Amino acid sequence: MISNREIPKHADLQPYNFAVAGHDGTLCDPEGELFIKPCVQQEIDFYEKAFKDHPAFADLMPEYLGTLVLNDASDVHDIEEQIPAAVEHMTQHFKEEAVRMAKQHAADVAAAEAAKEADALAASKDNVSWKPNKSRKIATDKSVVLENAAYGFKRPNILDAKLGQRLWADDAPMEKRKRFDEITKVTTNGSHGFRIAGMRVYKGGENPDEWDQEGYKVYNKDHGRLVVNKDNVVDEIRKFIFNPRANIDEDLGRAVAEAFVNDLKRVEQVLASSETRMYSASLLFTFEGDGDALRAAIENQTPTTPPKEATEKEPVPLASRVDSGIVMDGEGEIILPQGNGTTINGVIEGDVKVLQLAGEAESDDEEFASLPKIYSLKLIDFAHATWVPGQGPDENSLFGVRSLIKIFEELTK
Repeated sequence: MISNREIPKHADLQPYNFAVAGHDGTLCDPEGELFIKPCVQQEIDFYEKAFKDHPAFADLMPEYLGTLVLNDASDVHDIEEQIPAAVEHMTQHFKEEAVRMAKQHAADVAAAEAAKEADALAASKDNVSWKPNKSRKIATDKSVVLENAAYGFKRPNILDAKLGQRLWADDAPMEKRKRFDEITKVTTNGSHGFRIAGMRVYKGGENPDEWDQEGYKVYNKDHGRLVVNKDNVVDEIRKFIFNPRANIDEDLGRAVAEAFVNDLKRVEQVLASSETRMYSASLLFTFEGDGDALRAAIENQTPTTPPKEATEKEPVPLASRVDSGIVMDGEGEIILPQGNGTTINGVIEGDVKVLQLAGEAESDDEEFASLPKIYSLKLIDFAHATWVPGQGPDENSLFGVRSLIKIFEELTK
């Protein structure tokens, strides 16, 4: 839950630095608690329908705080009217910076749209012509305001897994379909139903000279397209979790992998019971990449009192609420989560110690929110997503989810 702390002044605001895939123009404060992302109306509609009518699906998504529609004529009053749920967390300076960014974005998009006008006209005539968006800017005056999934970690390791064998929506021009089908053919989108679209690993790789100024090894989209294949995909994901340089040993890594397995099974169950079509949506894996901070977070979230049982009227919150399927015993040894992550009435059944922690946390949200995070798994990117009542589950996305389950299960061994 978003805390009540004050958002810093606009001079401290910065472009979002933890994006491993996606478009330019995202904005957050230095703490990373609020995340403003340019989007199209279809994505807004998908978020709003999920949070209104599909709570189990909404639980898989980042917390949705509202939308902004800003252009070169917008002012701070527009922000206050459009997102009242988030305004109390925004200082005047933050609002002014959002308006400034919106005006700059509008100018950039207008220039890009003018240059593309001839191409767009040709595409509308033959439904074939299409050129990739090399600027990475979306032609929109709309943004979603979300809670940042990477907030609360000291050194977040992040992996973006783009789901699906088919990556294009029904309205895609023929040229785009052909290009995306070629990507599927030569990447793990074809063999496994997902592709590593980007990865960021604290002290990752073998060569420290490849780290950025914050100590991360960044694997861009070309890594997932040109390096990762059906034969090495397990080892590539292993690099994301197991990392002796960052003090994440085999036991700790297996525990993280097991936690992701449990959440992936929850994602599978929710998608299998939902009627959607999502093209180029992603699963965003995040966990604490500093091994010492990770162990400290686990110790802080390991309860010492007997477990509180869930009831039908008072279910224990989801594992994502406590951000942990991992605990330590009295000797400081890692305990792998028990059970298969089965969801009953929206409740994850796992290690009873974790369930007790969730029950206690319910009484003091502020104290719980201050605990360091361990891991997070969120479904993101819904620019080409829609609800399709009566058409059954999204098997295209489910194929990728099930492949990821198998891979992470292998990493627990």
